[in-house]
Amino acid sequence: MDRAAPPARVDPPAGEPKTELWLRVKEAILSLPVYFSAPEIRIAGVRATEIFTLAAALEAAVEEQVVATLNRMRQVWDPTDRFPLLTFVRQPQTFPDVLLRYPAGGEIMLGIELKGWYLLAKEGEPTFRYKETPAVCTPWDLLIVVLWYLSDVISGSPRLLTPFIESARYAAEYRNYWWREVRDTEDSREIRSPVDVTPYPQKSDRILDHAETDPGGNFGIIARTEIIDPYVKQMLGEQIAGIPARYWMGFFSIFKESPDSAEIVSALDRMGRRAGRGKESKLQALAKDLVARVVSALRNHEG
Repeated sequence: MDRAAPPARVDPPAGEPKTELWLRVKEAILSLPVYFSAPEIRIAGVRATEIFTLAAALEAAVEEQVVATLNRMRQVWDPTDRFPLLTFVRQPQTFPDVLLRYPAGGEIMLGIELKGWYLLAKEGEPTFRYKETPAVCTPWDLLIVVLWYLSDVISGSPRLLTPFIESARYAAEYRNYWWREVRDTEDSREIRSPVDVTPYPQKSDRILDHAETDPGGNFGIIARTEIIDPYVKQMLGEQIAGIPARYWMGFFSIFKESPDSAEIVSALDRMGRRAGRGKESKLQALAKDLVARVVSALRNHEG
């Protein structure tokens, strides 16, 4: 079957004040890791294998602080004070999650659908669903994935890494394109879309696309569409306490899934060998050393 052409990413019209603001906001979002601070959110005294159960609650708090941080970054997205009354406002029960707007129901300049991703989550990729129909998005609206981890790996305060930024409309269009044209399936590829949809809907409005056949509940998982794959691959190589994130994830999954120390030692041995394959880089050496230390400690404990 010949595939239809993929959707084109279309930027907002150039030269408009709103588009200039949109570009500045994107710069501010990319700068979030530098400005972000949430000292009031601090995790301590939690078992390493229990961190994952706290991720959902922490993500809501992180997203709240992201909005507060953007409002503190006015000098980045409005350096000439051209829009002194604009404010980022969170509305988590309505699409999009965040609006940049004037007060008292004034004009909305753009919207941000904000999704959190805990870097060390066992899935190894963002698992959020994004089902909003493309027609509900303006050219200025953005889909943002805020990537976070804890400063001391299993404790401390949230820290951010470079966010993922995409046009909200393009992400919705590409999601539907992938579902209809790319995925390997014998099932129906049809998608039902709501009609008479306009941007910045009310909470009660019907704005979600629905797959006609979706037995696995996978429609809307953006990580399945490949649009975010390069970003995920890059972020899994980011260092936390000197060790790439992918090794921390493997380390935690061993303790979560292995019932006894003998199996844990065996799994860690395999992990160490994988880390040391081929020409050993400095990061591979660090990961291999971490595994070796844990294996040694477990064997001494058993002895």
